[in-house]
Amino acid sequence: MNEFLNNLNPYPFERMAVLLDGVTSEQNVPLIAWSLGEPKHPAPDFLVDAFRDEERVRRGFGTYPPTKGLPELRQAIASFITTRYRLHTDLDPEREVLPVNGTREALFAFAQVVLDPADPGLTLMPNPFYQIYEGAAILAGSKPHFLNCTEETGFLPDLDAVSEETWRDCKLIYICSPGNPTGAVMPEDEIRKLIDRANQYDFVIASDECYSELYMDEDNPPPGLLQVASAMGQAGYKNCIAFNSLSKRSNLPGLRSGYVAGDADIMERFLKYRTYHGSAMPVHHQFASIDAWQDESHVIENRHIYRRKFESVTSILNEFWPVSTPPAGFYLWPETPVADTDFTVRLIEKANLKVLPGSFLSRETADGNPGQNRVRIALVATLEECEEAATRLRDNWAAIIA
Repeated sequence: MNEFLNNLNPYPFERMAVLLDGVTSEQNVPLIAWSLGEPKHPAPDFLVDAFRDEERVRRGFGTYPPTKGLPELRQAIASFITTRYRLHTDLDPEREVLPVNGTREALFAFAQVVLDPADPGLTLMPNPFYQIYEGAAILAGSKPHFLNCTEETGFLPDLDAVSEETWRDCKLIYICSPGNPTGAVMPEDEIRKLIDRANQYDFVIASDECYSELYMDEDNPPPGLLQVASAMGQAGYKNCIAFNSLSKRSNLPGLRSGYVAGDADIMERFLKYRTYHGSAMPVHHQFASIDAWQDESHVIENRHIYRRKFESVTSILNEFWPVSTPPAGFYLWPETPVADTDFTVRLIEKANLKVLPGSFLSRETADGNPGQNRVRIALVATLEECEEAATRLRDNWAAIIA
């Protein structure tokens, strides 16, 4: 057995199940889950209709899917990235783009490719973080190194606080912008600074951009890694790899469709790994993905729905609990007046609401646990359910924090 498996930490929802085991609600009302970041908006009709196309579906069922993806899908992704991120030159769909079965498996597999077993070094990541980063590093033999993201740092890694020794030992860094769970957006100057560090110390940047299309200001979409590299004149995107998917953008978490894009040399090695790994997106999923990446109207409407939920929910919560709307994503990340685990238990007991303790998304460091006494609230339910949840919080607040 792989000995590194023993070093994996329980997944946040495993810890959640233990925390809530035997906990029941005093309220005779339906459970509202604000805990899981699973989009609940309806999938766009035109994408559902794509699976009614008999010719496409039959072709998908009767074809071994190419690991590299259909040329039409790679082109659709390349066009999306080039336009969305205002690249100075078109992304090459042949060498710089690879479709993947959602970014979760790709973010994990990527570490197994870029980390050298003989010298795995450090893998840097934000703290709090998406736990796949940590597991990917551990199973590749690398040591996770956590960069605390606190209110004082704008909920972003403080790159200037990283020591030169740490940069020298770094082989891979995961960044997440917009952030999960904070919704913080890394500014262009910070991304530029990180690319400069990667060039200087020769490590790889894996940029998780899965929340990139959910933002509050329609005129200011979050910048991306390839966008900044292109603006810097780094046409080959050396050491820069971006990850994104249709899960949040198009409300298609079950389609398992995303992309990896960037440095062609790294992409070539990642394709080789995936060829042996056997990870290929079904052809009929690829057809639907082409349609999704080529349409923006449903994405604009999706953003509009989330903005309405943020506006409504925060207006209720701010009557009794200071809560800030993030610049992007679909999470709230508020401080709790009691321990985050106690708060989570009491929410079930007093209001039948489920949230995720922030400490479950973070690790203890010399400077503390940046998720402690915070909770992640995922505004993925309907507007009506989110308003109902916020109202329950308000009506039971005194009992929750007692």
